[in-house]
Amino acid sequence: MQLVNADILAAAAARLDGRLVRTPLVESDRLSTDLGVRVLLKAENLQRTGSFKVRGMLNAMLARAAGGDLPAGVTTFSAGNAAAATAYAARLLGIPAVVCMPPGAVSAKVEAVRRYGGEIIFTEHLLADWEKVSAERGYLGLHPFDDTDVIAGQGTVGVEITTDHPDFDLLLVPVGGGGLISGVSAAVRAFPPERPARVVGVEPATANAMTHALSVGAPTPPPVRPSSIADGLAAPFAGEHTLAHVRAYVDDVVLVGEDDITAAWWALMDATKLLVEPSAAVGLAALRTGAVEVPAGGTVVLVLSGGNAGPAALAKLAPAAG
Repeated sequence: MQLVNADILAAAAARLDGRLVRTPLVESDRLSTDLGVRVLLKAENLQRTGSFKVRGMLNAMLARAAGGDLPAGVTTFSAGNAAAATAYAARLLGIPAVVCMPPGAVSAKVEAVRRYGGEIIFTEHLLADWEKVSAERGYLGLHPFDDTDVIAGQGTVGVEITTDHPDFDLLLVPVGGGGLISGVSAAVRAFPPERPARVVGVEPATANAMTHALSVGAPTPPPVRPSSIADGLAAPFAGEHTLAHVRAYVDDVVLVGEDDITAAWWALMDATKLLVEPSAAVGLAALRTGAVEVPAGGTVVLVLSGGNAGPAALAKLAPAAG
């Protein structure tokens, strides 16, 4: 299995250049003061479609097209952000997109898929129905996280971080199926910062597909179906490729609880005035609970993975705000 490397990342960055937002890396004075470390935020909530996912999906489609294999259409399975990203990227390339989504998907994310022109099939059997639709229609079946080109696209987040601020101690990355942390950690190893830096993934304790895969040594589904307020991280399993990347490039993966995610979500939005979804707050939750430590006066980068939080989700914040 080939892991994503510097050449693959450079090719992905070149494909995406000018097509997507080069999101800012901003310092939060308030969080820095509260936590006693310098806190930098990679604001992927400002990306096209409201999350990092479009980097991977667009790169994968462009990579196929560059090889003379532009598909007739594309399919994927996702609870939301990857679905919207697939629909958006397919629209850019002028091809249809079909996404398999669970019946309980967040309404704001369902609406986003439709807004970008994607066709939705609601199903409890995401993987089986995705494979079936791909075969029936002759479309490219694009895995939402376990694909080398998708991982490389997500890795451009890490390329930008190491370019914009090549001097940090810790990089905290939300983990679902593992595509984002696989790409970002590959970038940190390919383009290392000026001093040794740790890359740590953060998962909800109730949606721990990667932690489970690491513990059993294989990308098998956890015994309890993943579910979390951080719905973007509730992947049903880790991938074969993502597990290999995490083993090779990531220093640790830690878990945070639901109440801690909710509290960190409110604290993050209150401190930064950025609209983010719960998945983007798990890194801050890890810092606030001591699940991961940073040397006093050190610099930590939090990847804010997305900003697709609808009114229904935000209403749940009332107790935390109070």
